[in-house]
Amino acid sequence: MQLLKDRIRKDGKVKEGNVLKVDSFLNHQMDVKLFREIGKEFKRRFEGEEINKILTIEASGIGIACIVAEVFDVPVVFAKKTQTKNIAGDVYTTKVESFTHGRVYDIIVAKEFLGKGDKVLLIDDFMANGKALEGLAQLVEDSGAELVGAGIVIEKGFQPGGDILRKRTHLESLAIVESMDEKTGEIVFRDDE
Repeated sequence: MQLLKDRIRKDGKVKEGNVLKVDSFLNHQMDVKLFREIGKEFKRRFEGEEINKILTIEASGIGIACIVAEVFDVPVVFAKKTQTKNIAGDVYTTKVESFTHGRVYDIIVAKEFLGKGDKVLLIDDFMANGKALEGLAQLVEDSGAELVGAGIVIEKGFQPGGDILRKRTHLESLAIVESMDEKTGEIVFRDDE
């Protein structure tokens, strides 16, 4: 998706430790017009697939997932990282490790929002090692729903998450970063020549 790659090159910042900061348009301040184009692109890439639910994880995937869900005209569910009084009772839960935060979370979805008959598309803003997406896929499997695929806005192609997830489901990443240089700020995408 050239529009996205151009935006990453313009506003993305490469930081120490293989961190790509895109918080000025993707996951802190959000460019909703860009999100609309992202939603349309996921709709195009998953054309013909029967999808009746979008699943993401809090927090930075929620904004994108909402716009994608609007384009698909289906509800969005997000896995919570903490159990609250509002989400008591029957839940699906699994553990995920966050590359960005360097910690392990329990993620939780109430059973009433995910189950047999659901055909689920996972959506997230970023994928490095793929642990969050693996956890979401596990919740889908545990619920008896069908995992249709996963849509990632930015994938770090030099980390293993994409390769692992592609073995499990139909994965579409809109921009795959092949390499980044923190000294020069250069970002190379997988399909660049």
